[in-house]
Amino acid sequence: MIRSSIPVAILAPAVAAALLVLPACKPAPAPSPTPSTPTPAPAASPTTSTNAAAETTPAAAADGLDLKDPVARVNGEDITKAQLQEAFNAAVEASGAKADALTPDQKLSGYRQILDELIMDKLVAKAAAGEVVSDEDVAAEIAKLKKQFPTEEAFDEQLKQAGQTPEKLTTSMKTMLQQQRWMQSQIKDKDQVADGDAKAFYDSNKPEFESPETVKASHILFMVNKEDSEEVVKQKEEAAKKAAARAKKGEDFTKLAKELSEEPGAKETGGDLGFFSKDRMVPEFAEVAFTQKPGEVGKPVRTQFGWHVIKVSEKKPAGMTPFEEVKEQIAAYLKSTKQREAVQGILKNLKDSAQIETTLPPGN
Repeated sequence: MIRSSIPVAILAPAVAAALLVLPACKPAPAPSPTPSTPTPAPAASPTTSTNAAAETTPAAAADGLDLKDPVARVNGEDITKAQLQEAFNAAVEASGAKADALTPDQKLSGYRQILDELIMDKLVAKAAAGEVVSDEDVAAEIAKLKKQFPTEEAFDEQLKQAGQTPEKLTTSMKTMLQQQRWMQSQIKDKDQVADGDAKAFYDSNKPEFESPETVKASHILFMVNKEDSEEVVKQKEEAAKKAAARAKKGEDFTKLAKELSEEPGAKETGGDLGFFSKDRMVPEFAEVAFTQKPGEVGKPVRTQFGWHVIKVSEKKPAGMTPFEEVKEQIAAYLKSTKQREAVQGILKNLKDSAQIETTLPPGN
């Protein structure tokens, strides 16, 4: 799925170095089968941001929160009320929450959290200001960002909706790359994973590496909608029976799926679902898939999505995932953990050595 929204860290200050230097998702300590379920993939929906600068100070006043200006001073540099409100609005928008639904206490708590991020951003930006980032480096990162969008026009539209300009994006990206490189230089070898650490983790967390029985299967889907008549349902069933008959006569199942399946993406995948455990699929589908023998094409089965023709190609019994299969993943997880700890320590040292004054009102 294409993520058609611009990362919040690009649009508003928020300790960009810590976000960039670490993986976007915490690695799982044990692998688990994650095939697609037999359900149409939802279309990617843009996550839009509003131009928060247009509604900065009135919101705080309407809440009864008396925010002074500036809201903080960091080593003699101000963070204004307008900057805090803009970052707060962007964060609320990105979370999908509604600012009007938040209580004054919730908003004050949010302001404190956002202000802490703005303070850290200012400290990291100053520390990283000497890092050299070329125009080519910035252009390359923006090009990567654009690839997350289906078209150049979609990217430009999202940028516009977020109240940004190409010039602002370039400036923000340069700052983020500076912070990333500075943070990496501070981490140095603090994230190194010693030999034996991965095996020790594996031995101490064996229940995490138990794997259920899995099967590898493909399917051909003839979709049925809730509003379809019984006549349509019957037609789909007959189409599924004909497809199953062709497959049983020896026709290539992948080619049949590309030709007949109504599942989105079937022309590319050929109906391949990869390996999956029983709990990954709807009950009717799973029951058939796990009772079929490898190489078998079963009778059509109906689920909430329609009629399926299923072919199982391989089965794996339940058991322990061998250490060698997860060694690299465990090492990556341990490295990520060490990186996070190192980043937290670096940020704490920056904050402890800074002169910081804040004027946010006390909470209840």
